[in-house]
Amino acid sequence: MAQAEKVYSNEEIQQCLIGPLKHWYLEDGWLRRKFKTESWKGTLMVVNTVGHLAEAAWHHPDLTVSYAFVVVKLKTHSTKGITDKDFALASKIEDVVQWQPGKEGGPLDGTPADDQRFLYIKYDEDKA
Repeated sequence: MAQAEKVYSNEEIQQCLIGPLKHWYLEDGWLRRKFKTESWKGTLMVVNTVGHLAEAAWHHPDLTVSYAFVVVKLKTHSTKGITDKDFALASKIEDVVQWQPGKEGGPLDGTPADDQRFLYIKYDEDKA
């Protein structure tokens, strides 16, 4: 028999929402994150990225999608609470959506930040 998944208390969740997950928050029993975008194109890119990661992880969030933002809501439906699955997927989403290769000093330049034509997501200030 499979071991039951640990459901985190609100206090435990708050303790986990630091460091890489500091832009995530708990609201109405869901782990949430609002990603601001520059346009519909950016919104679709975030939605498709989250969709790919969720399907690969076999752990599916609820999404609220608008012209210039995407809200990701995570909860483990089978437990009706926040589990390690939610934190793991939130972390992977954060890493991929907020990735800025140009800031790493490697061979990839990243999207030109000085040309409005190419902007698609509003990166968090602490990631810049």
